[in-house]
Amino acid sequence: MAVGDYDEILKYYELRETIGTGGFAKVKLARHLLTGEKVAVKIMDKLALGDDLPRVKIEIDAMKNLSHQHICRLYHVIETSKKIFMVLEYCPGGELFDYIISKDRLSEEEARVFFRQIVSAIAYVHSQGYAHRDLKPENLLIDEEHNLKLIDFGLCAKPKGGLDYHLNTCCGSPAYAAPELIQGKAYIGSEADIWSMGVLLYALLCGFLPFDDDNVMAVYRKIMRGKYSIPKWLSPSSTLLLNQMLQVDPKKRITVKHLLRHPWLLQGYSDAVQWQSKYPLGHLDEDCVTELSVFHKQSRESILELISEWKYDQMSATYLLLQSKKARGKRVRLRGPSLRGHSSTKQSVVLEHSRHDAQLDAMEFTLSTPVTRKVASKKHENKENAGTESVLRNEMPFALPAPKTPFAKSHMETQVQTIPVQAPAIKETQFTTVTPIKKPTDPTNTDELTPAEVLPERRCNSVELDLNLTHVDSSQKKRKAKIFGSLERGLDKVITMLTPSKKKRSTRDRPRKLKAHYNVTTTQLQNPDQMLNEIITILSKKHVEYVQKGYTLKCHTRSDFGKVTMEFELEVCQLGKPEVVGIRRQRLKGDAWVYKRLMEDILSSCQV
Repeated sequence: MAVGDYDEILKYYELRETIGTGGFAKVKLARHLLTGEKVAVKIMDKLALGDDLPRVKIEIDAMKNLSHQHICRLYHVIETSKKIFMVLEYCPGGELFDYIISKDRLSEEEARVFFRQIVSAIAYVHSQGYAHRDLKPENLLIDEEHNLKLIDFGLCAKPKGGLDYHLNTCCGSPAYAAPELIQGKAYIGSEADIWSMGVLLYALLCGFLPFDDDNVMAVYRKIMRGKYSIPKWLSPSSTLLLNQMLQVDPKKRITVKHLLRHPWLLQGYSDAVQWQSKYPLGHLDEDCVTELSVFHKQSRESILELISEWKYDQMSATYLLLQSKKARGKRVRLRGPSLRGHSSTKQSVVLEHSRHDAQLDAMEFTLSTPVTRKVASKKHENKENAGTESVLRNEMPFALPAPKTPFAKSHMETQVQTIPVQAPAIKETQFTTVTPIKKPTDPTNTDELTPAEVLPERRCNSVELDLNLTHVDSSQKKRKAKIFGSLERGLDKVITMLTPSKKKRSTRDRPRKLKAHYNVTTTQLQNPDQMLNEIITILSKKHVEYVQKGYTLKCHTRSDFGKVTMEFELEVCQLGKPEVVGIRRQRLKGDAWVYKRLMEDILSSCQV
């Protein structure tokens, strides 16, 4: 990768720190120069993507076509000869999954608020002819108004024959997969989404998954039987709704249409769930158009024509971000330094510093924002979208009975597991994995929480794959990583140098003062050094490797084969008045439910 690959994005955005990496993608916090709005920039390397490039195209096409209040917005797409940049809506509330961890489980009332929004989003997605096929708490973000935004459309399908058209490619996350997918049968995407929504609702209400076992094959058997426990705190109405969604026979499953007016979703509400989009692209805001017209010194008509093309270029991004500012009560104004001057100056600085990558190695580790989220490039091309039912040669089987031959090529950086209909099977022992906890614990933080910053980005990396594929990355991938990694690190470090607050944080000799948030656990200790030493002792006992920088520990776990299966951060911080010591936790890579169990194990060993 050449630093020049960033020329185009730097014309329009000020790139800040990397807040997520995985697979062949990274996500940076950024600021749109004209509007001053914060955005997420997902950066993907086309050469490294290889055969998975079509999946990125599927995601982009879907997000261009879907405009809804509970779907993360796409603002801008920039494609160069080597890179694809996706500029996405910035959600400051974090993942729904982090919120579940902070509460252990949600009350029925709070779960209903969120689930109505999920139903709204999926009803809209289905109305547009799409099936999402990867619904789970990690793929729902919380915005600054505490509303949900659905993300991760890399696995979606839009069958040419309509939504009732049968699909064959099995994809998504195993724990949320419908029985018909597990069995390798042809299935209808909308029906599979309903099952996943049932698993998701169960996770909200219970804090753990309905189908769970230490062996993934046993998980599949439980899914196909459709048997799960009913915790004593579930109300009869909640139990009934879960039963209607988690029907093994897809034809007996409740439909989205009936969910919109379901009695459980109507409790406390006078109206059915509203699924129609509140901001269709056909209506353009006059104030935003006027501001663009004045700024660019062009007629309103010409600006209207440019916006209406919806090319998801700079004009689209500026209009949508202005619209977002207005919706939040901010002034509809553009700032106007020379874009050319800004980009060329910044680019020269980036280029100069990237030449000194070796001297900057000491700055390799930098602190993250209080809450971050990762995006990773999803794997396995979606053949339904191409109007075929063929199976990619590199797809990983989901689950099949008899063992045959091992796979020659591994996908170590993906959460997607795909079931080719006639693919060779994997031995049951190869699927052995750590699974989510079954025992709920009491919530540790029920105070009112203030959102911190988080970037919409996708999760990747199935722990099942990480733990079980003995053939680790090929020499080809290692060469790519070596070639691309050096210059990427140079750019990252320069951006870190250009961010004074981050540099200041990394050198301070006392813990940061943070506001309470979903991923901050309060403790009974008042001495941060004592808390830090206690965590380090616990990590050592649990064979968790870490790198320390001040009061932040960047941790990771490995499989028996040396593959990193999970990355996360633990930071000792101080919270408000009265001053108490807190532990900020943040998952960076790995299975979300395995992470949840590990965090509970670590925190239960601390004095929290």
